[in-house]
Amino acid sequence: MTVDIKNKRDLKYKEALKTKIEKLKRKRNAVIIVHNYQRDEIQEIADISGDSLALSQAAVRTDADVIVFCGVQFMAESASILNPDKKVLLPVLEAGCPLADMITPEKLRAKKREHPGAAVVCYVNSSAEVKAESDIACTSSNAVSIVKSLEEKDVIFVPDKNLGRYVQSQAPEKNIILWEGFCPTHIRVQEEDIIKAKGLHENAEVIAHPECNPEVLALSDHICSTGGMFTYVKESRSKEFIIATESGMLYKLQKENPDKKFYLPTPHLVCANMKLITLGWVAHGLEKMVYEIKVSDDIRDKAKKALDKMLAITGEKKGAAIAGY
Repeated sequence: MTVDIKNKRDLKYKEALKTKIEKLKRKRNAVIIVHNYQRDEIQEIADISGDSLALSQAAVRTDADVIVFCGVQFMAESASILNPDKKVLLPVLEAGCPLADMITPEKLRAKKREHPGAAVVCYVNSSAEVKAESDIACTSSNAVSIVKSLEEKDVIFVPDKNLGRYVQSQAPEKNIILWEGFCPTHIRVQEEDIIKAKGLHENAEVIAHPECNPEVLALSDHICSTGGMFTYVKESRSKEFIIATESGMLYKLQKENPDKKFYLPTPHLVCANMKLITLGWVAHGLEKMVYEIKVSDDIRDKAKKALDKMLAITGEKKGAAIAGY
């Protein structure tokens, strides 16, 4: 009885916050864009949801003056880089990315000196300063095609070593120089987790993000970005799937495919940084107009070149949806 009363109070509180957010959104002429790894209730209030770079580009098409980016800091930076005339707010300033923090512009410059003549490809999961030091950016969906398109044989790939290894397996003609970075969430999935999950769900296909360990990818039926997962699941005849990526993905996958079942290989697939944003923080951000993410002009110009080069090579148009993180 006590639990039931608490649940009703929580639901009433959340509905009140949603109403407040909707009013503030209209007042500020704001758009709320939400990454697939966010809490379910945050995904429920999204005007636009999807992958990191897709969200940043989608924001370009809006008439909103304010972008409330429910994701992590490097994503809000990308939104600011691509939308310099809009105010970009990150509801929780502490929502960072451990993977992005595993490389600094100073360390990247040192690596470039070790390998003169090598092209530098940076995953979008990196800071604006690191993008500014790179030749070209990539997403998890286009990393292979980006690397293959380069004239250089030697390629410094930063910061995720697992994505870099996957690219190397698909582009053996290149010499990929790996950075020893990794996603603390995806790396939690172990080979034994996949084996156990397949034993429990014999008819399920395993879909893994390329940030997972090579041993996990070797046991997977399909490897793709988060955006690619939605497409694959929708087109697949299978009715059950083991999803090796952050737990937030299951909300939208289940919503779009109510006739299919989804399982996580381990309950530890939770990004604590992504889960920092709550309805309360979104309402606070819109009410107080905090916390603005702004990239300095000199860094922005250089970082934008890396993003623009990627778009030119992949043939994407500005504002098009790109399946990234």
